[in-house]
Parts: sequence; C-alpha cells; structure tokens
Amino acid sequence: MKGIIIGGPTGVGKTDLSIKLAQILKTAIISSDSAQVFSGLDIGTGKITLKEKQNIPHHLIDILPPNKKYSVGDFQKDSDKILKNFENNSIPPIIVGGTGLYLKAIADGLASLPPADLNLRNSFESLSTEDIFSKLELLDLNASKSIHKNNRVKLERALEVCLLTKNKFSTLSTQNIKNHNFTFLKIVLIRDRTTLYQRIERRVDTMVADGLLQEVQSLYNIYGENLKQLNIIGYSEIIDFINGVCTFEEAIDKVKQNSRHYCKRQITWFKTSEEYLWYNLDEMSEEDILKDILNKFNFLL
Repeated sequence: MKGIIIGGPTGVGKTDLSIKLAQILKTAIISSDSAQVFSGLDIGTGKITLKEKQNIPHHLIDILPPNKKYSVGDFQKDSDKILKNFENNSIPPIIVGGTGLYLKAIADGLASLPPADLNLRNSFESLSTEDIFSKLELLDLNASKSIHKNNRVKLERALEVCLLTKNKFSTLSTQNIKNHNFTFLKIVLIRDRTTLYQRIERRVDTMVADGLLQEVQSLYNIYGENLKQLNIIGYSEIIDFINGVCTFEEAIDKVKQNSRHYCKRQITWFKTSEEYLWYNLDEMSEEDILKDILNKFNFLL
C-alpha cells in the first residue's frame, strides 16, 4: 500500500497543495500537527476551516480538549487505527503537517517502550541530576553519551526504561515497530526564506484581525494555566499580555519571532532525513509540483 507525506515549515502552503492532491487521488487527509489535535485552538494554530477543506475529510483535528495530554505515542495509536481503514478500502492516505516526530511515527513507527512508572519517578526526586546521569552511565553508557548531562527529563526517562525492562534504552529506543503496511512518498514544501518569513508575519497579522486575542482570552478563562502549559506559539505570548507581562504589540512581535524560530527548527529537522523530496514553491508552480509528485507516486513500490 502507498501513501504520501507532505511536510514543511509553518506557513509554507501545505494546506492548499494537499487539498488539490486529495481531490486528484479522491482520498482523505490525516493531520500531523501537534497543536491542531486540540479543539478550540483554531485561529492561533491556523486550523483549516470548513470552507478550505472543500469536502475533503480530515482526521486527527479537534479530537480532545486542551486540558488533556497528547503524546507522539497517542498519535501513533490513533493514526494506525485510521490507516487500517485506508488499507481496508485500498485508498492512499495523505499525511499533512509540520510536526516532524508525528510524521516519523506514522511513517517509521515507534519504539515499544514501557509507560512511565509513577513510583519509580517519585524515587528519582531524591536524586540529583548528576546522580541520575551516573546511574544511567552504569546501565547504558551509550545512552548517557547521547543525552546532555543537564537534560534531567530525558535522563530520567532513559534510566526508567533501563530499570523497568532490564535492557538498554539506547537499544530499545531504536527498535521501531510499524503497525501498518504503508510505504510513503515523503515530500517537503519550502520557499525562499525571505518569502517564508513574510508569509509568516502576514499570517500572524491575519490571526490578530480574525480575533486571536478573543480566542485566547476565552480559552484561558476556561482552561487557565493548562492552556499555557501546552506551550503553543500564539497562545503563550497572548497569555503573557493577558497577565500584564507585556504589551499587546510586544506579544504579537514575540509571536512572529517565535514563529520564525520554529520555522527554522522545522526546516533543520527535515534536512536530517535523506528520504524527503524537496519542492520550492517559489521556484515551481503548484501544478508542476503536483504533476511531479503524482509521477513519482505512481512509480513508488
């Protein structure tokens, strides 16, 4: 079975091209966006509207409230269930988004690691970060070399896995399990940096005009600090304004700045994989890109 992944940085134009591709293939889209899974976070996440969907079904959007936790493991489980339906109906899925870890999980699977153990985590509280590192070093030298000495969260998780499984985290974490039979043509959409940054700034201005402040205020009234703990660009900064930490103008400038930085990190992430085909929307028309994608898709084994 074959499918297509469309990745790329925020604001590049993934939505428009994915809709056109879905119409050609007569299929549906699975969203791979870690912010758009939350209901109510519409304007600030640039969530696709009903009109923009053009009757193309979309999955994994608005599936839980913003006071619930959602991990890459949750995403894999949910997407696997949806992919099973695609497989049963012999329909090629299109995966669209900019959350690299979600895209990797759906394409390559995840390592089968045990869930967090509360009792074990509590026992770590009496240990210093240096103690955690030393214990991990004894049990899994490779893991201790790959994690920064001050990254307590990752050190604890690696040590926890070693203690629970009696195996090395460095080994288990690379043994990915894929629960579907799809092979994906992986593409990245990009634009020239100047153009991309201009699009991001215009996008933020449009969000403000569409009522970003009102959306954040309404959600913050309901969910309080749970909303800020999501650490989603466009919401954290406006919450700072609401709490009097900065002016509204400063908050919007920060949204733009953080969006640019996030865009840069996304591009860096995609560059680490040689499996992605890159298309520059400033150098090729959508029509030519679609033709090339379909041609390569037809020859995908």
